[in-house]
Amino acid sequence: MIGTIVHQLTKNLTEEQIEKNPAFAAYFVDHTNGVYPTAASGFPWSAASMQVKGDPIADLNENLAAEQKARVTYDNILRLVDDPDIIEPIKFLREREIVHYQRFGEGLRLLTDKLNSKNYYAFNPGFDR
Repeated sequence: MIGTIVHQLTKNLTEEQIEKNPAFAAYFVDHTNGVYPTAASGFPWSAASMQVKGDPIADLNENLAAEQKARVTYDNILRLVDDPDIIEPIKFLREREIVHYQRFGEGLRLLTDKLNSKNYYAFNPGFDR
């Protein structure tokens, strides 16, 4: 959805509009107005930013953190824009992150409720039986 919004906002830019924004001009040279997933800092998205350990406790905590980081990103976008055509889908995405966070939290609670508290960190419940 974010890629679609970016595409819609940039597909009809004039040469003058591109030149007025040096950061976008550099992006345009490499990608024209194609959507190339990057952070606001310009760092390209990479699967290296996703962490998976194969341990449900570690992975659920990673998922919780990812949902919160996404929510904060949407909060920051909402602080910067005033276009209702951007605000509404971003609000939807933000709400979705909150629901995901709640579901991952419930999953973590259910998992940890079944663990022996003395062995909380002593084994990987997804591997060691």
